[in-house]
Amino acid sequence: MNPPAQTSTSATERTIALPQCDHTPTPYAGPSREEVLALRQQYVNPGVLTYYRDPLMLVEGNMQYVWDEAGRRYLDAFAGIVTVSVGHCHPHVAEAVKAQSGTLQHTTTIYLHPTLPRFAEKLASKMPTNAGGAPLDKTYFTNSGSEANELAVLMAREFTGHHDVVALRNGYHGGTANTMGLTAHGTWRFPANQPSGIHHTHPGYCYRCPYGLEYPSCDLKCAKDLESVIAYQTAGSVACFIGEPIQGVGGAVVPPKEYFQVVYDIVRRYGGLCVADEVQGGFGRTGEHYWSHQHFGVKPDMVTMAKGIGNGAPLAAVTTTADVAETMTKRIHFNTYGGNPVSMAAGLATMEVIDAEGIQANAKRVGEHLQQGLLALQEKHALIGDVRGLGLMLGVELVRDRVSKEPASTEAADLMELTRQRGLILGKGGLFGNTMRIKPPMCLTTDDADFLVATMDECLAEIENKS
Repeated sequence: MNPPAQTSTSATERTIALPQCDHTPTPYAGPSREEVLALRQQYVNPGVLTYYRDPLMLVEGNMQYVWDEAGRRYLDAFAGIVTVSVGHCHPHVAEAVKAQSGTLQHTTTIYLHPTLPRFAEKLASKMPTNAGGAPLDKTYFTNSGSEANELAVLMAREFTGHHDVVALRNGYHGGTANTMGLTAHGTWRFPANQPSGIHHTHPGYCYRCPYGLEYPSCDLKCAKDLESVIAYQTAGSVACFIGEPIQGVGGAVVPPKEYFQVVYDIVRRYGGLCVADEVQGGFGRTGEHYWSHQHFGVKPDMVTMAKGIGNGAPLAAVTTTADVAETMTKRIHFNTYGGNPVSMAAGLATMEVIDAEGIQANAKRVGEHLQQGLLALQEKHALIGDVRGLGLMLGVELVRDRVSKEPASTEAADLMELTRQRGLILGKGGLFGNTMRIKPPMCLTTDDADFLVATMDECLAEIENKS
C-alpha cells in the first residue's frame, strides 16, 4: 500500500457518468475538511499515512459507493483496503451490529456469549481438512490480521518445536514485530526491528521471474528454491511456511497452479506446518472458491483471516486443527477484545450475506467481466504490462517499456490522481508501487465494472498523451 498522490477536484472534472445509485447521502454538517486535516496534522502521528496529494475525506458509504464531505460520490474499487466485502453499511450487517450494540457491547471470552461459538461454527463449515484429513475447525479470534499471523506462527513453533519460519518475498503479513519480519517489502520494515528466525523465498511472480525463465519450462524453479532456503538457512528444520495464495499488497501476484503444491510438500518433508494467509483473498473474493488457496489444490494446516471477515469490523481469526490448537493450552494466552460480541455479530452477519446474496458467484461473474475489460485496455495502452488476478482481486501492472519492464511508478500515481478526479478510487501496490490494486466490495455490478474500465481508459490516454 504505497501512498500515491492526488490533486483536489471539482464535479465538473467528471467526464464519465457513474452508474445510477438510489441512495441519497445525508448532508454533512461536521467539521470542515480543512479543520479535520489541521487536527490530524497537529495531533496524529505522521506515520499514519494518507492517500493522494490532497487527502480525500470520506463521510458516508452505501454498498460499493462512498461520499465525501461535499456530497460527491465515488466508486470504491479498493474497498477500504480490501476490507468491505459485502458493501459499505450493508443493511443486514449494520442491523446485526446495531442490535448487538444495544444489548451488550463488550464481554471477554472468560464468559460465555452465543455469538462467538456460532461464528466459529460457521467458519468451520467453510474450512477444508488438512493434508491428513483432519478438519480445520478450531478458531481463535483476534482484532487484526497482524495478530492472527502472529498467533499462527506461535502455534506452529509450539507444535513443531522448531523456530524458523519461511515467508515469501513481495508478501505482506502485518505491522507487529514478527509480522513486519515476515513482510518482505523493505519500506514496511523498520531497521530497528529484525525478528530472528524468519527467512524468505521466491514467490511465483512469473511476470518478473528472478531467473529470467518462463512457465512451464521453468520447472517451478522459484518454488523449489524453498528447499535450499530451509536446508542452508534453517539447519534443516522449519516451524511453518506462511504465504498469501494471491499476494495482495504485492500487487495481485498469482503463481502457477502447481506452485503451492511444490512448496507445501517441501515444508512438510522438513517437519513444518503450512499457513494460508487469506486476509485479502478469502470469503469468496476470488470467485471460483471460498478460499483463494483452493485454486491451487492445497490443504493448509492453518488459515488466517481478517479484513473482509467482518465487512470492516476490527476482526480477525486463525482456524486450525484440534491438535495444533491444543498448543494454546500450554500457557495462558488472552485477547481482551478478540471475540467481542459486536465484532462477532458483524462477522456472522457478513458470512450470512455472502451465502444468501450469492456474493461469491457475483465476484466470479463480475470479476471475469472486469478482467476482460482490463485485458482490452492492455491491447490499447502500452503502459499496461500485465493484467492478473482472480475474481474481484485484480492487479494491473504499469511499465514504461514492455520489454525492459521498467516500473511506471510515477504514472501509476498519476493514474490514481486522475481516476479520483472522475469519481473512481483505486489502490496501488507492488514492490515498485506500479501496480493498480482493484479489489472492490463484492457487490460490484457489471455497470460499475464498465465505468471503471472506461475511466481508466480515459486517464491512461491522458497520461500517454502527455509523455
